[in-house]
Amino acid sequence: MEIVVSLLIGAVAGWLGSVIYKGSGLGLPGNIIVGLIGGPVGYWILGKLGITLGGGWLGAILTGTIGAIIILFLINLVVRKK
Repeated sequence: MEIVVSLLIGAVAGWLGSVIYKGSGLGLPGNIIVGLIGGPVGYWILGKLGITLGGGWLGAILTGTIGAIIILFLINLVVRKK
C-alpha cells in the first residue's frame, strides 16, 4: 500500500510541477518519475535552507512539487527543443 501512496504523491507532485513550470511535457509516466525524484531533491534543498512545509500528504506534495520544478528546470536546460 505504501508504494501506491508514494506513486500517487509522486504523480501529483510531478503534475503540479509540470503545470507550474511550463516546459516540455513528459506525460503521466514522466511526471510520476519527476515527482518521485523531486521529492528527495525538494526535501534535501529545503532541509539545507532550514525550511519545512509540514508533514503528511500536503507537505510531501508541496515539497515534491518544488523538487519536481527544479528537476524540470534542469531537464529543460539539458534537452533543448528546436
